[in-house]
Amino acid sequence: MSATPYPQHTALSLAAAGVPVLPLRRGKVPFGNCPACADNACGGRPNMKTPGPCECPGVCHAWAAATTDPAIIVSPPWAAAWRRAVCVAYHPGAAGLTVVDLDDAEAIAWARTALPATRTVPTTRGEHWIYRGAMTSHNAVRPGVDVKSSMSYARYLGPGTGHLADLPDAVRALAVKKPSPVRPAPYVGTVPTGPGAGECPHRTPAYLERGIAMAEQRITRARSAIHATVYRTFLAVLSTHGRCSCLTDTHVTRLFTAAQTKGETLRHCTDAWTNARTTLGL
Repeated sequence: MSATPYPQHTALSLAAAGVPVLPLRRGKVPFGNCPACADNACGGRPNMKTPGPCECPGVCHAWAAATTDPAIIVSPPWAAAWRRAVCVAYHPGAAGLTVVDLDDAEAIAWARTALPATRTVPTTRGEHWIYRGAMTSHNAVRPGVDVKSSMSYARYLGPGTGHLADLPDAVRALAVKKPSPVRPAPYVGTVPTGPGAGECPHRTPAYLERGIAMAEQRITRARSAIHATVYRTFLAVLSTHGRCSCLTDTHVTRLFTAAQTKGETLRHCTDAWTNARTTLGL
């Protein structure tokens, strides 16, 4: 990934045009929450549905930190982040936009036959197709295709070419048809420890809740090596609970949500979960 020259200047220009921006560090991920906001101790934004910083002045809460306020963008905490930033991101939904992120040539070929022409921006491996109109964000709606709009962020890679088209029903339909990629480990109901094995010993709510909470905390407190941290955490959870009937969709969703708050895509989360299961032979 090539760095954006003078990211703060680019951010100010976008903000002046009404596009909420935030800095991204190496790895194309947002900066981690400050100590006061770690684990959402500050309460975050109300239900994380509105953009802007919380009470603290830091660059916290990923996409929800995106702002158009130049005073915030040049403030000391943000100025320090811009000096370390490698590129600029924006919150498409808050700008009234939807980005169809096409990861490879196959996805681009599909879009050219399935979607109306609109403004396009080249990416490292594919293209961003940008439409006028916002919707709920969804990852992995089909191979190599993500939809980024509300409650998500996209890299700013330049103005692109072509004229903005209105968000078509064909893009909205992608989200409706998307199957859930979250698949918990297979459950067998008892621990396979040989004769005399009783019911799963992890059914105690406090034990399981403490384990999931610790896993969420490990992910959200990570300051580097996010991919590796997510994988190791998933591996640890599955090594303890993957062969019994403890885990539910709710628990898996909590882990995925913690990882996505740190900037992981749903595809990365799914891959890490699948790789951890494979490693453990589940």
